[in-house]
Amino acid sequence: MEEKPSYLRTGDAAGIPTVSPKIDFSDLNIPATVTPRITAMFKEELLRDNEEYWAQENEVRGLFLVRPVKKWIDEAKNEPIPKMLFSEFWHEGELCILFSDTNLGKSVLAIQIGNSISTGTPIPGFRIDADAQKVLYFDFEMSKKQLEVRYAADYKQHYQFHPDFFRAVIDPDFDMPEDTAGYEQYLADSLEATVQAFGAKVLIIDNLTYLRNETEKAHSALPLMKQLKRMKTKYRLSILALAHTPKRDKSKPITRNDLHGSKMLINFCDSAFAIGENPKDKDVRYLKQIKQRNTGEMYGAENVCVCVVNKPHNFLQYEFTGFGREWDHLKEPSEGSPDHLLEKVRELHDVGMTQREIAAELAISAAKVNRVLKKGSEE
Repeated sequence: MEEKPSYLRTGDAAGIPTVSPKIDFSDLNIPATVTPRITAMFKEELLRDNEEYWAQENEVRGLFLVRPVKKWIDEAKNEPIPKMLFSEFWHEGELCILFSDTNLGKSVLAIQIGNSISTGTPIPGFRIDADAQKVLYFDFEMSKKQLEVRYAADYKQHYQFHPDFFRAVIDPDFDMPEDTAGYEQYLADSLEATVQAFGAKVLIIDNLTYLRNETEKAHSALPLMKQLKRMKTKYRLSILALAHTPKRDKSKPITRNDLHGSKMLINFCDSAFAIGENPKDKDVRYLKQIKQRNTGEMYGAENVCVCVVNKPHNFLQYEFTGFGREWDHLKEPSEGSPDHLLEKVRELHDVGMTQREIAAELAISAAKVNRVLKKGSEE
């Protein structure tokens, strides 16, 4: 088989074709007075220039594909601008993680988001710029009866989901082929085959724990996120993956450290947001951005989205009520805890009391007041 000239080859890195100008001589008008020899020289010079362009664009050094910045931007110009799928929390083409403690309604919000994307209709209070598209929801949590009760009025008058919103569960009667590398690999292969068969570009995974064992451990989290990122790139997917937090101190703000396997998971995802709860009202939730790449931070600690979980008729949902400060939704530190002591010391210090007066008021030593204030100033 004849080898293609170097100027017609695609990039060598991971077999990914590159975007570069190609030369087409079909429309090239050469005057009749120009000799064939000069014409050939002219074409050869053009091809040489193009070959230099390709070589410049495909400089590979081990793991790295090196190109001039201009070439990266030229290629990016041909790619679509990422559109919002769920306000600034999740954009097209992103691998996004939604995490929270158990029983806060991750699945409720995820199904609501999937329903919004399948119809192209925004959730009130939030935005969607993307067109309506097919959604695949991999559900490893609920039974079909649990699903039904959430989207019906006393098991009647069921909510009508869009036909392009699909739910996938593990077949209870499946037999794993003997030649497979193991359950986790078979699960991953099946997930990819399903994506190919249905042609969906939006994936929701509920939840990460079922794709790999011990997701919170770095050695398991890394292959998991690599696998999802590979699928995202290969099929141009938008992925929302749900995850749990370990037991956390609810008197403190939510951070990236509250996610199981936080370092690996957060490093490999494009965006992440979390659900917090209000200890004074069991139906109140707030949504907080934890990581973002396609936008600035819109919903940080000073501007969280506040919602209530409600079921007005036959659709369990998050209802947006406004914005607020995360601090207003945190649990009061218990008396005697370091946070409670720091809060009390600061409060008295701010009204002008001396360290000795604070010590007398709180029945602690002046030296301890000094340590607490010093520690507080360093945080």
